[in-house]
Amino acid sequence: MHTVLVVSGGLVLLGVFLLVAHFITAITVLAAVKAFILVWLVISLFNLWGGVTQGGYGLLEELPMLLLVFGIPAIFSLILLKWVTVG
Repeated sequence: MHTVLVVSGGLVLLGVFLLVAHFITAITVLAAVKAFILVWLVISLFNLWGGVTQGGYGLLEELPMLLLVFGIPAIFSLILLKWVTVG
């Protein structure tokens, strides 16, 4: 359940970055996606750290979760970027 909530939070954060890019015309969608990926990577790494130090999981147990938590919103942002720039 925690993973679903964190991934959902990442998708919401992506929406916030895209809304900011939409309302501030100096920020392009490409810049918003790049900033989102960087911020989301840091948040995902903090989530990994919390799982290892507070959750009692081993690093090797948490690495697949990192791939899911970071990967799903990051890939979704790249798909949206491709869709926005083509369409």
